Amino acid sequence: MIIDRPGAPDPEPRTPAPGPGPVPARIDVDLWQLRVDDLAEEDLDASELDAGERDQLAHPLRAVDRLRYGVGHVALRRLLADRLGLAPAAVAYRREPCPGCGALHGRPALDGPPGAPHFSLSHSGDVVLIGIADRPVGVDVETFPQATTVREVTGALHPRERAEIAEAGHAPEVFARIWCRKEAYLKGIGIGMARSLDKDYLGERDPSALPEGWDVQEVPTAAGHAAAVAVAGPLGLVRTSWLPASFVTAAAPGAPS
Repeated sequence: MIIDRPGAPDPEPRTPAPGPGPVPARIDVDLWQLRVDDLAEEDLDASELDAGERDQLAHPLRAVDRLRYGVGHVALRRLLADRLGLAPAAVAYRREPCPGCGALHGRPALDGPPGAPHFSLSHSGDVVLIGIADRPVGVDVETFPQATTVREVTGALHPRERAEIAEAGHAPEVFARIWCRKEAYLKGIGIGMARSLDKDYLGERDPSALPEGWDVQEVPTAAGHAAAVAVAGPLGLVRTSWLPASFVTAAAPGAPS
């Protein structure tokens, strides 16, 4: 979990004002989850990762962090490769312009032809979560935090989110659900934690107060975790599948269609 620093910039998303037109079509989202507790680093087939990803794996991270990173990025490549009809190693990424400042550190995207699918990746605890859609999408998964974390961080959230958490007795699972909804949205717009956490309402009680043009929904996941997906447009079908551990090993089967 990453908290923005006091005094950090607070860019506004550069979203064009909505104009007249037809009601937007509902956006279907495909979600895949994978447990990492049945895997070890030596089980991974990292040969499909690019130089930047392999360099990240070589950093002195904790073993569990390297495992989650490796599992998530191998699985994402294989899922996107199936969509694109490519080998996983041929999947190439780029960064979109930040909607706040315009620099190329915004949402990760496929470096390919127009119309390529959008994607998002998150991992926490024992779970990796991946989302793929035809419109900008963000996903987040988090383990339930300690009670001290809930009380320390809640004050940084939107006032209505703070009220919902307080009314639930600062229950870690309620905090985690609201946090996941917020982080999924911030990842979806490509700003992330550069935007102050109190600017947008992503709570559970008032869908009409969500950021304009975005829809968000909780995602069923493993015990002790919360998860959410946010998409640019009204949500349609949200298809959720659990991948077997073998999906990211050298002997993994083809990606599900």
